[in-house]
Amino acid sequence: MITYLYWIIVIGLAFGLVFLLGSRLANWKAAAVGAALILLVGWAAYFFHFQQVFVKRFGGVMSIRVPDGQLHIAATWKDENLWIENYDPKTNECIFSEYSKGNLLEGRVRIKNCNPLNAGSPPTGLVVPGQREDQRQ
Repeated sequence: MITYLYWIIVIGLAFGLVFLLGSRLANWKAAAVGAALILLVGWAAYFFHFQQVFVKRFGGVMSIRVPDGQLHIAATWKDENLWIENYDPKTNECIFSEYSKGNLLEGRVRIKNCNPLNAGSPPTGLVVPGQREDQRQ
């Protein structure tokens, strides 16, 4: 909801400037340039700053697609950046991807020989507390 409110305000400011400069002062060229500038600054501010702030603090909307062939495991916030953990079964790697403001400084961490999907089954020969002798492998 906050995202929609932001865009209503930005577009409202652009139309307000067109109305003020264009129809009231009859300066259509300045009105068009000013409206384009407001829309450009509004887009840049949203993309490079406000998008993740809105999502994290105010329940905004953000979409991220899991790459083909990978399985999503977890997502968490670290300061203002979103970290996504995916698993690639082809390479047996866990991949942590950072989504920063504006996608400028994105980190990526790869953990090799990571198989989180088998974390629930203990390795062969491991004694689990409470397990009977005939249940042991």
